[in-house]
Amino acid sequence: MAVLETRQVTKVYGEGDAKVEALRGVDLQVAEGEMLAIMGRSGSGKSTLLTLLGGVDVPTGGQVLLEGKDLSAMTDDQRTLIRRQRIGFVFQAFNLLPIFTAEENVSLPLELDGMPAAKARAKAAEKLELVGMGKRRDHIPGKLSGGEQQRVAIARALAIEPAILLADEPTGNLDSANGEKVTAMLRRLVEEHHQTIVIVTHDPLVAAQADRVIYLADGLVDREEINRPKQPAALPRMEASRR
Repeated sequence: MAVLETRQVTKVYGEGDAKVEALRGVDLQVAEGEMLAIMGRSGSGKSTLLTLLGGVDVPTGGQVLLEGKDLSAMTDDQRTLIRRQRIGFVFQAFNLLPIFTAEENVSLPLELDGMPAAKARAKAAEKLELVGMGKRRDHIPGKLSGGEQQRVAIARALAIEPAILLADEPTGNLDSANGEKVTAMLRRLVEEHHQTIVIVTHDPLVAAQADRVIYLADGLVDREEINRPKQPAALPRMEASRR
């Protein structure tokens, strides 16, 4: 079963002469442990699609399924709970609280969701270590570089152990060197920790690190490219030895 799937998703804004069809029937699947990149020109529908994948908004038609559950059929409260517990978000602007340390920024959502403070801090330290920020966990965002702030933001998204990580232009505010480091780190999360990731990006170098790239045009999937074909499962040793 796909971790995330859309079935003939449409999204319409406005009515009459002001009607805009942002999405016109999008089908996609994201497998567990896969990195999918979504690309397209401005106005192609990629940002709209990401808001639907994250349950921030609901489609006009069709279904958005996360772990088999239809987000579009849920109430606002149900989708809010799903977002807090199963979906990690990473934004271009980092969105860190400036007066809190890196560790506090990561642990705060866990504490607000009811996790004891000591356990939340331990989880935050673990995720900061995972993204290479363990030694900077006591620094406030103003004392961190843009790349370091984005790593903290990724640690915050990972703290809930999300089914899927949704990243909206995660390197958009970074220079090329820091952008490459963040992209490489996201790739390692897929390779080493089997994290499922969907990235909206305009950067072909970021998209090149994905397993697949979907290109949107005029609210439809225009084409798909496969960067890393799935390898067939290895034969069991005994069976292989008979051939």
